[in-house]
Amino acid sequence: MRYPPEDMVHTAVAYIVFNRPQYTEKTFEVLRQQRPAKLYVIADGPRPGHPTDVERCTRVREIVAQVDWPCEVHRNYAESNLGLKRRVSSGLDWVFSQEECAIILEDDCLAHPDFFRFCDELLVRYADDARVAVVTGNNFQKGRLRGDASYYFSKYNHCWGWATWRRAWKNYHGELPFWPQWCKSPAWKIQVPDRVERRYWEQIFDTVCAGKIDSWAYPWTASVWFHGGLTATPNVNLVSNIGFGVDATHTTWESSPLAAVPTKELLELRHPMSVAQDFAADRYAFDHAFGGNRLRFPYSFLRIVKNYLVTGLRHFRRFLRG
Repeated sequence: MRYPPEDMVHTAVAYIVFNRPQYTEKTFEVLRQQRPAKLYVIADGPRPGHPTDVERCTRVREIVAQVDWPCEVHRNYAESNLGLKRRVSSGLDWVFSQEECAIILEDDCLAHPDFFRFCDELLVRYADDARVAVVTGNNFQKGRLRGDASYYFSKYNHCWGWATWRRAWKNYHGELPFWPQWCKSPAWKIQVPDRVERRYWEQIFDTVCAGKIDSWAYPWTASVWFHGGLTATPNVNLVSNIGFGVDATHTTWESSPLAAVPTKELLELRHPMSVAQDFAADRYAFDHAFGGNRLRFPYSFLRIVKNYLVTGLRHFRRFLRG
């Protein structure tokens, strides 16, 4: 997808930042190169008990103040820390109170230039199609092409670089009030027919309802599913999450296969003939992006046996030591 360099990103961009200037510098430079016409900056405030947060948050805000292209800039900065879930959800509520659609990037999501054009075009194409709730820039299929088009439709709304419409975001419910009844309904089993996968997501959504996880992304996934939404997913990866590490909120493991996945050019944009979920792609995504293959027999059985043997050996060594 080659565009003239003077062409700006037409869709408003919501850019979510916090306290990691080393990543903000890299991802903001991409925005500078793409020159969106509208930019909404959402920033959380420093956390109490974290003495470096004030300096780091200040540095981040200095970086994002360097808008040197023609751009309508809006800023929503929290003076105290709201936490990940409240900051992102309240920030996007603010964005969609003013915009019909938006591209959303966090400060550790490094986007290929084609990501913005991809979102621009699909946000227009599916603006009034209630079947499509999200456009994502992520692809975790490890080179497997799904269909003959440039993208396919998935139930997984991967959110490391994505876009959506006001009509879809209004369905977001952070506390999942629908979950207690939905999880007992036939509709839930139809949504997730695989028993292993269903158990995986039930544990996560139960944890969200119990208030034990500070995540907006899990409630967003549940909300999209509850309303039957699909996600347009590119056949190449267009956004790389470079923020895995000890200073991340959730993605603290640096060895993840999802960390810093390379991006590729999308080339010519070809549209699918129909809007329909690609079940094979979603099965692969669950097994390889969410770790579902480790939950399935015989892997799960072998893991139980291994844990049993390791525990038995540990007790035996203690017995020998007296």
